[in-house]
Amino acid sequence: MNIALVLLTHNPDEPAGVERGIASLADGLRELGHRAIIIAAGPPTAADGPDTVRLKTLTLSPPVVFDDVNVMPDDPDPLRQEVLSLMAEHEIDVACWTDAGVGLGYLGAAPAGVRTALMVYFLRVDEPMAKSLALKPDAVISISDFLIDEAARAGLDSTGWHSLPNALLCPGNPPDHAVREQLRQTGPVRILARADPSKGVADLLKAYPEGFGRQVEIVLGEAAFELWPGMQRDMIAECRQLAAKLPGVEILPAIPWTDAQPFLGSASVVLVPSTSPETFCNVAAEALSMGTPVVGYGFGHLPVLVGEAGRIVSVDVVGGFGHLPALTGTALEMIDLDSGPARLWDATADLLADPDTYHRASQQAPRQVAAQTPTAVAAEFLRLTMGAA
Repeated sequence: MNIALVLLTHNPDEPAGVERGIASLADGLRELGHRAIIIAAGPPTAADGPDTVRLKTLTLSPPVVFDDVNVMPDDPDPLRQEVLSLMAEHEIDVACWTDAGVGLGYLGAAPAGVRTALMVYFLRVDEPMAKSLALKPDAVISISDFLIDEAARAGLDSTGWHSLPNALLCPGNPPDHAVREQLRQTGPVRILARADPSKGVADLLKAYPEGFGRQVEIVLGEAAFELWPGMQRDMIAECRQLAAKLPGVEILPAIPWTDAQPFLGSASVVLVPSTSPETFCNVAAEALSMGTPVVGYGFGHLPVLVGEAGRIVSVDVVGGFGHLPALTGTALEMIDLDSGPARLWDATADLLADPDTYHRASQQAPRQVAAQTPTAVAAEFLRLTMGAA
C-alpha cells in the first residue's frame, strides 16, 4: 500500500514528539513493505529524502507559531487541490492527518476510496479540531489512553478513539551491569527537551539543591514551531543564565535524532521535569530503551510509561493551562512549583544512593518499551486505519 503522512512542519532531526513519532511510523511502514511519503510545507531542504513531498501552495518560515494564518488560509481551495493531486499522483491508499492544524486534518483532502486517519498527539478543542472530527476520519488515533481520557474531560466525544504509542526510532542497546553501576556512581544526570516552558527545565534549575554533587547536562532543542514568537529563544536564554550560576550544570548544544539514545543511555538518570502532563514522552521511552532510569512527575502518561523503571514523584497539582493553552481552551493539571521541582531533585538523589533499587529499575527499563518497535506500531496503525476488528 501507499500511505501519505501529512505534517507541515516535518524536517529531519526536529526536536519534537510528533515529528519523531511520524518518522518512526514511516520507517515501520516501509519495513513492512509499504511506501510511506511525508507531505510537508515548502520550501524544500537539502536534507529532504525521496519520500518527502513538499507543497508548492504552502510555504512556512520556521519557527511557525501555531495560529499562523498560513496554516489555515482564508481560501483553502488551492491547498486542498494540491493535496488531492499529490494523493492521486502517488496512488495513495491511506491518508494520515498528523494533527488537526499542521497535519491538515481540518482540510480532510483525500480522494474517494482513500482510508483516512487523524492522529491526536496533544489536546486541542479549537476550530481545526472540530472541523477534523466533523469530517469523520476512518480512525482517530491518540498517542495514549491518558490523552483519550483528557479529551473526554475537555468535552470531546472520544468514544471509539484508539491509542497507539510512538515507536523507538532505533533499537535500544543498554550497557552491561558494570558500566551501569559506574554510571550510577559517577555518571551525569541528563535532560533532553524541546525549548518550551512547559518542559519545566527553568523551574527545575531554580530549585537546584546546594551540594547536589553530580554533573547535570541539559540539551534544549529548537523546533520548527512555537506557541508565541521568540518563545524558544527566550527559554534557552533563561536556562543558560540560570545554569551559569550553578556548579556542575551545563547547557549543551542540540543533537541529531540518532544521538539521542546514546546520550540518554550514558546518563545515570534522565530527568523529565515537564510541569504539564506529557501525553507520551519520547525522551523517557528512549532513555528506558537504554536501561537508564527515569524520574518525573506522577501525572499524564509518564507513570504508565516508566512503571517501576525509575521514580515517579507524586506532588500537588494546581489548576492551570496545559501544553497548548490557546488551543485547548480548558484547564489542565499543572505542578505546584513551590514543591514539585525540589522533590524531583530529592527523588533523583535517593535513587542514585540506593544500588539495589537503581539496578532493578535499570533492568526493568528496556522491558517497558520492548513492544514499541517501528514494525509493531506500523502494523497496529494499519489495523486500526483499515478497520480490522
